[in-house]
Amino acid sequence: MEGNGKETDEGRDRQGLGSRAPEFVRSRRALHLSWQVGVFVVGLAVVAAGVVMLPLPGPGWVVIFGGMAIWATEFVWAQLVLRWTKRKVTEAAQKALDPKVRRRNIILTATGLVIAAVLVGIYVWKFGLVMPWSIHRQ
Repeated sequence: MEGNGKETDEGRDRQGLGSRAPEFVRSRRALHLSWQVGVFVVGLAVVAAGVVMLPLPGPGWVVIFGGMAIWATEFVWAQLVLRWTKRKVTEAAQKALDPKVRRRNIILTATGLVIAAVLVGIYVWKFGLVMPWSIHRQ
């Protein structure tokens, strides 16, 4: 029995999937189930806080991924989602470093800044340095 457990542990460590609960927790079914419920509830609370932060000030996506990382300590599905997300983020970062993409992004940013500067210039020329909520009907 113990040899099988070690093989399972080695296989899980090789793949990096499975429960990261301490051995004494995994060895007792009721305790492990309670552990999983606790991890799920804590992860759910963190993800919910991240979702609330999306429209409000705060690092919403970072908190959501933090909740996913909490779930990934116990659930294989969350580990797979995090692996997929890390792979996609790495691919996007590699694309962003491509000279053609960087040049395009710089051109688009410069164009946007020029348009914004022209609009601000027109506003200041027409109204002066008065905030929009202070402009009286003319």
